[in-house]
Amino acid sequence: MSKRNLIASTVIGALALGSSAVVSADPLNDLHNEESKIHVDAAKSQEKINKLYEQSLDIFSEYRQVVDETENLKVYNDYLATLVADQGRGIDSLQRQIDGIEGVKRGVVPLMFRMIDSLEQFIELDIPINLEERHARVERLRDVMANSNVTTSEQFRQVIEAYQIENEYGRGIRSYQGKLDYEGTDITVDFFNLGRTALAALSLDQKNAWVWDNDARAWQKLGDEYLSSVIKAVRMANKLVPADLIKLPIKAAE
Repeated sequence: MSKRNLIASTVIGALALGSSAVVSADPLNDLHNEESKIHVDAAKSQEKINKLYEQSLDIFSEYRQVVDETENLKVYNDYLATLVADQGRGIDSLQRQIDGIEGVKRGVVPLMFRMIDSLEQFIELDIPINLEERHARVERLRDVMANSNVTTSEQFRQVIEAYQIENEYGRGIRSYQGKLDYEGTDITVDFFNLGRTALAALSLDQKNAWVWDNDARAWQKLGDEYLSSVIKAVRMANKLVPADLIKLPIKAAE
């Protein structure tokens, strides 16, 4: 082979090798590109997985919170159910009490009327201490019983209070002014009562004195020997002089 042919063959061979190298480099690049794309896609996929994982954690946390709230609500609802049941029992008890009160009222109202009648009869038979005031109290009780705006409990309270006031008349000494009917004449006097033991009267000029005879239901004039005692008794009741022994005509108990 000539030198020229050898050089030509060498050049052709080099070109052939160069062409082969170019052809061989293109698949490698493609592989690198594909691998890069795979890595990018893998990174994106991992990012999506991370986001999905975080979302799942959030959802799980919300789920646990909902479960806890549900449990709390169940416990609270059970508690409310217990309260409602207890209130129901309370309502039933109150209703039974109300029904019982109605029955009691049916028995108490007639009792109060009988008590007022008995009080009026007692005043008529008792010594006439503060007679007008006591009669007026009985009339007020009858008005209260006829008033629909006054509750049964208040009516009963006032009846009991009237009895308590009557009981007080039998204690201690007291004096007050009023009118005395003696032999058809009204006389202004100072009354004095020693509980229900004695009831006396003294004229304002302190010259005459009387004592109440409950058996005769009339006033009896006292002799002069009792006049100073009645004067002293009135002054004692008005707290003008200290308490002391006095002489009064008192009937012995039978």
